[in-house]
Amino acid sequence: MGESMDRQLTELAEDTAREAGTYLVTLRELASGGAPDTALPLLLLASTQLHAAGARLGAMVDVVPHEQFEADTGPDANLEGVRNGLHDLLAGVDEYVEVEDPVLSGEVVRGLVSDDLTQVASDLAHGLHHYEAGRCQEALWWWQFSYLSTWGERLAAATRVLHSLLAHVRLDADAETVMEAEMAALHAEAEPDPV
Repeated sequence: MGESMDRQLTELAEDTAREAGTYLVTLRELASGGAPDTALPLLLLASTQLHAAGARLGAMVDVVPHEQFEADTGPDANLEGVRNGLHDLLAGVDEYVEVEDPVLSGEVVRGLVSDDLTQVASDLAHGLHHYEAGRCQEALWWWQFSYLSTWGERLAAATRVLHSLLAHVRLDADAETVMEAEMAALHAEAEPDPV
């Protein structure tokens, strides 16, 4: 069973590293100004895909590293450019309010989607440093701990805001504009493909 568990943990570390890498690449691309017209759906997609990886980490038993201290991963990733790029990308809709802890308090607090997404990226990058150095168990421990303590909550808040923004963009549109778009789509489908 120990060998099976080790293989399962190794596969989970590989999957989490892949999801973390995809999230970081997406965030950097969008923060640099790439695909501004599709930024909301892409940010929502990246966030929801990462939720599945986080849920797997949260659902499993606690990962306990072999060593009782965390190995130095070197300097933290500099994500200030990503944070600033996301803040600019989300100008006017970056700030939101939420209930800080729906279980223990009803206090309403303010947040920034750009801060949340960048915090998640920072926690993921820290774990990736361990993973890339061959410390898979340490990476899993870090990803699990930081998911439960910070990035899971921040990702959930950002995802809710991104979903709300996307819903407003799609559903609050002027009825005439929506009808014109639907008609254009229907006519595009009706046109025969050139041979």
